[in-house]
Amino acid sequence: MTRTAELLADDPLWLILLKVLAIFVFLVVMTLLTIWAERRVIGRMQHRPGPNRAGPFGLLQSLADGLKLAFKEDIRPVLADKWVYFLAPVISATPALVSFSVIPIGPEVTIFGQRTALQLVDLPVGLLVVLACASIGVYGIVLAGWASGSPYPLLGSLRSAAQVISYEIAMGLSFVAVIMYSGTLSTSGIVEAQTNGWFFLLLPFSFAVYVVSMVGETNRAPFDLPEAESELVGGFHTEYSSLKFALFFLAEYINMVTVSALATTLFLGGWHAPWPLSLIGDGVLNTGWWPVLWFLGKTVAFLFFFIWLRGTLPRLRYDQFMSLGWKFLVPLSLVWIIAVTVIRALRNGEAVTSQQFLIGGGIVIAVLLAATFLIPDRKPPKDADELPLAGSDYPVPPLDLEVPKTPPRRTPVHSGAGTAGEVAGPEGEEAPHGNV
Repeated sequence: MTRTAELLADDPLWLILLKVLAIFVFLVVMTLLTIWAERRVIGRMQHRPGPNRAGPFGLLQSLADGLKLAFKEDIRPVLADKWVYFLAPVISATPALVSFSVIPIGPEVTIFGQRTALQLVDLPVGLLVVLACASIGVYGIVLAGWASGSPYPLLGSLRSAAQVISYEIAMGLSFVAVIMYSGTLSTSGIVEAQTNGWFFLLLPFSFAVYVVSMVGETNRAPFDLPEAESELVGGFHTEYSSLKFALFFLAEYINMVTVSALATTLFLGGWHAPWPLSLIGDGVLNTGWWPVLWFLGKTVAFLFFFIWLRGTLPRLRYDQFMSLGWKFLVPLSLVWIIAVTVIRALRNGEAVTSQQFLIGGGIVIAVLLAATFLIPDRKPPKDADELPLAGSDYPVPPLDLEVPKTPPRRTPVHSGAGTAGEVAGPEGEEAPHGNV
C-alpha cells in the first residue's frame, strides 16, 4: 500500500462522511460558478454584459435558475416509460459524482487532529474507475432518449452512445503512456511520479489526445451533437423539465469538472505547485493547504478552455466528428504508444544516450517538415462538364449561351368576346375549344 492508501485506510467514519459532503458541495458550487462564468465570458466575447442583476456581478443567477427549475411543472409525455424515464437522469448524475472520489486534491493534512490525505479513496485502479463511471453515465442518456417515446431524444441518445464508444477508446489510449511512465494506475501515484516534471511536457501527444477526447466525452461544443438544437430540438433531454432536466444539466457540468481535474492529475502535476513557485522555501508551497490552491487553479484553467471552445468554434458535422475519432485519434494514439515503448526500451537499455536521442528526434522532425513542404498538393481531377472560373469562385456562363424567347402570354377571354372556356391566341385570335 502507498502512503496515501495507508492514511485513507485509517480514516474514521466521521472524516469519511465529511469528505463525501465536502466533495458534493464542491461539485455543486463549481457547477453554479461554471455556469455563471460561462455566461459572463461568452457575453464578453459577444460584446454584451451577461448576467449582472441577481447578486453582485450576477453571481446568484445560477442559483436563481436552479430554484426556478425546482418549481417548474414536471411534465411526463404520454408515451414515456414511467420508471425508466424517472431513473435516467439519476443514472446520469450519480456516476458523475462518484468518479471524483479518486481524484487527489492535496497532500497529507491534519483535519481536526486527524492526519489524512485530501482524497476520498485511493484505489490501485483509480483510472479505470473514472473510465467505468464515464461508461455507466452514458446509460442514463441512452435510457432517457429511449424512454421519452419521441424520435428526437432517441436520435440524440444514439449519437451520445456513438460518441462515448469513439472517444473513450482514444481517452483510454492516452492513459497508456502515462501509466508506462508512472508505473501505476493509482491517481495519487501518478501525481507523485510528476514531482520532478509534468507529463504534459514529456507526453505532449497524449495530452493533446486527452484534451480532445474529454471535450467529446462530455458532449460539449463543438462536439455537442447529442443536444444539437438546430437538428434535434434539445437532443436526449427534449422531453424533460423541472428537476429531471436539472439533473442532466448538473451531470454535464460535474463531468466537466471531473475531466478537468483528471487532466490536472494526469498531465499538470496534480496538486504540485508550478515552477518556479515549487522552488520557494524548498517546496514549502507543496505542503499543507497550499496545494489545494494550485489544484483549483489548474482545474479552473481547463474549465475556461471548455467555455472558450463553446464561444469560438462552430459545431462539427457528425461525419467529421466520427472521422476525427476513428480515423485520426485512435490510429495515431496506437502509433504514439509504440513510439513511447521503443523510446523507453532504448533509454532503459542505455543503447542510446539522451543527446543522441534528441539529435535523432530532431532529424526525424526536420525530415517530416521538409516532406510536408516539398511534396506537391494533389490537384483534384477536373470535371469535363464543370463551368470555367474567371479569376474568382463564381462560375462563368458559357459563351454560346442563348436566352430563350419569352413564351406568348395567354389571357382568358371575358364573356362577350367568345364562348366560355375560349382563350385568346398570341395574335388576339380565338383558340379552339379545349386549349385552355
